[in-house]
Amino acid sequence: MLDLYQFEMSHYSEKVRLILDYKGLDYRKVEVTPGVGQIEVFQLSGQRQVPVLKDGVEVIADSTAIAFYLDKKYPDSPLIPTDAKQRGLCLMMEEWADESIGLNGRKAMLGAFGNDPAFRMAVLPSTAPDFLKTLVGSVPHEAFDVLGMGVGLGPDAIKSAHTALKQDLEALCLLLNESPYLTGDQPTLADFAVAGMTMYIKFPSGNYLDIPNTLKGKGVPGLADNPAYARFFEWRDRLYADIRKVNISAPGSTAEGSTPTPIQID
Repeated sequence: MLDLYQFEMSHYSEKVRLILDYKGLDYRKVEVTPGVGQIEVFQLSGQRQVPVLKDGVEVIADSTAIAFYLDKKYPDSPLIPTDAKQRGLCLMMEEWADESIGLNGRKAMLGAFGNDPAFRMAVLPSTAPDFLKTLVGSVPHEAFDVLGMGVGLGPDAIKSAHTALKQDLEALCLLLNESPYLTGDQPTLADFAVAGMTMYIKFPSGNYLDIPNTLKGKGVPGLADNPAYARFFEWRDRLYADIRKVNISAPGSTAEGSTPTPIQID
């Protein structure tokens, strides 16, 4: 069985999970503990980022490298079109999704977390005590603005991210008016990259992720709930329903192997 070293809330990990489900490959999720777990990931792969895929003696880091490895090793349900134009569009779109949607989506989510108390509290599990919900909801957004500026996520950066994402979502809606998938009649790496990278803009509403139920279907105000982009999110919902495996956890529980654990290096 394949081992996927991941963070459950990582959109790059979600991109790989979509690909694994599309190819029908069995895999075990190994949730990496921030800090100590990343040191062990470095020992395994020579770098500290997730996702990392372990397939026997093969270790592959980076979601794009994993996608290419899986397409070569497990060619059923191919990810990369053979037609030259479609292949070029697929590769270009995958890079665009990772670099534009992925990075700006993270900024927009963190901005929403700071500025929208309802979105902030949705991150808390339903079992969180009322006093904690009240405390989290009452933190003024100015406090998050100050913290954000210290790591390059001030109001101007958040605004720029929103502007870029609006253009990205508009482009996706236009592309999907012409075909069932982004590059043609079959799903490709481009579709899974875009679907995974938009996780932070709006979390899937189904039981696909080990996240609080209150967070499912929630997203960045002004983007996730904007009717101008409904075409895209309806398409993504169908993609998930057709391809993504439902999380086997019962509501409110955690799947085996999905809680933060230190990883063992062979």
